[in-house]
Amino acid sequence: MTSNEIFIGKNSTINETIQDILEIIDTEKPDSLILLGDIKSSIKNISKSEWNEIPMFFEKIREKCEITLIPGNHDANIQRLIPDNISMISSTGMVEENVLLTHGHTMPSENFSHVDKIIMGHVHPVFFQEDSVINGQRVWVSIKTEKEKIFPNKSGELEIIIIPSFNKYFYATHRKKYKKSISPIIDKIKNISTAKIVTLDGAIIGNESIIKQVI
Repeated sequence: MTSNEIFIGKNSTINETIQDILEIIDTEKPDSLILLGDIKSSIKNISKSEWNEIPMFFEKIREKCEITLIPGNHDANIQRLIPDNISMISSTGMVEENVLLTHGHTMPSENFSHVDKIIMGHVHPVFFQEDSVINGQRVWVSIKTEKEKIFPNKSGELEIIIIPSFNKYFYATHRKKYKKSISPIIDKIKNISTAKIVTLDGAIIGNESIIKQVI
């Protein structure tokens, strides 16, 4: 935004994000919220704005429900910013029933090989088709693949769900301006069996034939 000389008020984006999450919590009434990483933007350091914004983000949401953070590759030193009542676990992720929740920048451990589904972030799927009204918009991706591609000692089917960035300002209008994130999980499933590309409001807009346009 700054590079395009678009300036917004202090804390505007973080306040919008907090409000959006609080509205979801009020509607769904969960016991806890699991965050799949990249709460920070800066990778190795902590930016000036993050010293203020990250603690505020956690404190406001923690008033509504418990929070578990699975750190991403942008979250170095985030432990210096989170309040004591926030649970932070290993970046390898956590299992809920038969689902592995992880950021997606590391390979899952064989200890998680019993799962049937992986939910991950990291690669921030965006749909590109210049003549489309949703060009540059965030999308969900669901991939069905052979489990042995991720867990060599197991067989069967594995579903991988890639969630879009929650940040509504994370989008692009030109592919050449969009920097893809590399995930070892996605690298392992080069030949994707089946996939669904889904918009934020739930419309299916494509399958495995356009997967390279998205991730």
